[in-house]
Amino acid sequence: MCGISGVWVLSGEGQRVLEQLPQATRALARRGPDDEGHFYHNRCGLGHRRLSILDTSSAGHQPMTDPEGRFTLVFNGEIFNFRTLRSELEAFGHTFHSGGDTEVLLRAFRQWGPQALHRLNGFFALALYDRENESLFLARDRMGIKPLLYAEHSGALVFASEMKALYSLGLPRELDTISLYQYLQLNYLPDSGGIYRGLKRLEPGCCLHVQGQEVRLERWWTLPEAGSDVSEQPGDPAAAAQQLPPQDYAGQQKRLRELLEDAVQLRLVADVPLGAFLSGGIDSSVIVALASKHVKQLSTFSIGYRDEPFYDETSYAEKVAEKYKTNHTVFSLSNDDLFAHLHDTLDQFDQPFADSSALAVSILSRETRKRVTVSLSGDGADELFGGYHKHMGHLRVEQGGAAAALVGVAGPLLNRMPQSRQSPLGNRLRQLARFAEGRAMTPANRYWRWCGYAPEAEALRLLAPAWKEQVRQHQTDYLARKLYLTRAFDHATGLAPVLTSDQRMVLPGDMLHKVDSMSMAHSLEVRVPFLDHRVVDFAARLPESSKISGGIKKRIVQDAFRDLLPPELYNRPKHGFEVPLLKWFRGELRSWIADDLLSEAYIRDQGIFDAQAIRQLKEKLFSPSPGDVHARIWGLIVFQYWWRKWHLA
Repeated sequence: MCGISGVWVLSGEGQRVLEQLPQATRALARRGPDDEGHFYHNRCGLGHRRLSILDTSSAGHQPMTDPEGRFTLVFNGEIFNFRTLRSELEAFGHTFHSGGDTEVLLRAFRQWGPQALHRLNGFFALALYDRENESLFLARDRMGIKPLLYAEHSGALVFASEMKALYSLGLPRELDTISLYQYLQLNYLPDSGGIYRGLKRLEPGCCLHVQGQEVRLERWWTLPEAGSDVSEQPGDPAAAAQQLPPQDYAGQQKRLRELLEDAVQLRLVADVPLGAFLSGGIDSSVIVALASKHVKQLSTFSIGYRDEPFYDETSYAEKVAEKYKTNHTVFSLSNDDLFAHLHDTLDQFDQPFADSSALAVSILSRETRKRVTVSLSGDGADELFGGYHKHMGHLRVEQGGAAAALVGVAGPLLNRMPQSRQSPLGNRLRQLARFAEGRAMTPANRYWRWCGYAPEAEALRLLAPAWKEQVRQHQTDYLARKLYLTRAFDHATGLAPVLTSDQRMVLPGDMLHKVDSMSMAHSLEVRVPFLDHRVVDFAARLPESSKISGGIKKRIVQDAFRDLLPPELYNRPKHGFEVPLLKWFRGELRSWIADDLLSEAYIRDQGIFDAQAIRQLKEKLFSPSPGDVHARIWGLIVFQYWWRKWHLA
């Protein structure tokens, strides 16, 4: 686990950008506190910061060049099947001088070229320089677990694991209108674009071929469409047919257990202390149960909320820890503890990112890192198997019926009733109002709306007149980007396009970005067994009824591992966690809203947002029916904080 950076000179002035590479690499120090290295040859410069996980000796130093001197690699991530690959490569005559996965990856490219990617089980972002052809190859893992950003500017192609490094390389800071508009709706950046024009995030399963002044984008792996029964991946059709899940539900459960247990076992390989997050929910508990078969007294970590008992699930986590005799640690936090960590968390957002649960992930990662260097996580199961309320909601809309029709008719009345996340009744009214709103939309537009906090019209209203006009002028680009993200709805119905779109948009843009950025800010590696590509492929081919049926979400995950988990984990509501933003906005953070980041004077001087619209949003925040407005206020505060720290720096 590391951070990578690099520069490819496209024209003469790019040489000056190349000279700034060392400071860009140093900007990634939190991702890799153990070592630093650089490589230069003609047009190419590569930088690396190392967090030592496998073969912690100097033999794992990067950039790494093969003995023949042709290929040089920088690599962020882990290849979990590297030992199997090493045996295969040794059979071809390759020899090895280290015990880690970097040298195996380097030799795999020498043996198989870019096709080596299809043999990898792991997560990664990599850059490989070919001295013989004077070419550069960049690639990102299938699901987008590890980040890789790139841009062309000042005669150079620049790339890095984080924006912090690209700032150091002088990236121009001109806001991308459509990215800003999307952010105001969703509270994160959902597609391959970045907050600045020309900034790109290499999409999951994609690679870049660079030679001379030519930069060519290519997709090396395609996400299997949920509900499909034919593999879209390159390879033998007969082998693909063997991946089809059994037709009977019992056989499907058995196959899921086999796949996930192997995925967990692969991810236990490390030369440093390893543990697991244990929230008390089904997903993380399954991971702990499977890992405990192979690790005696596994270290597990939970976070509890003393001031928010509704969200505190540590009692369930402790039942799992007791059952598997793990070395369990609970970090019990007060709202004051959360607030004390707020500034440090905001400082890490080098692009606007307003998923407020990042605060809890950051604290959990910081405390976990004091005890281990690697942690397993249950992330990804909801997006694969249908674990969210919106998944159930989509099915209920499509299935229709009297209840759905009644909620639709009651929509105008619901909108006049007090809605808030701060009480069970207010939250239920908020959910019903969103259901009524979505019921009247097309499936793709409903999905987009339910992924966010602000409708398109409301997001547009927040912008100053000049920015509103820019959005209107770029409406074709906006629609094209939105349609690209929701293209699964063009040829599928039911739950399938919802899950596929979650895996394309929500996972890399929100969930995985949150975990990667917050864990790496504390030099902690987090591994996600549910996103092993074999599990992803298997989940895509399951029938809808195996995922949601009879009002049960993630049905197959619940049933396949029922005998491994305490019964108390079942038949209880899924609470998740809400940072107490509304309390803070009405208390400790009120000055940020009234006198600083969202003050009328600051808004007018900045010139991006509409002062009257912001004022109306603040009035709703302090009303008896705030609805989701606290999340929209949080999105604005995060943007303003980022603007001041990073854009104006």
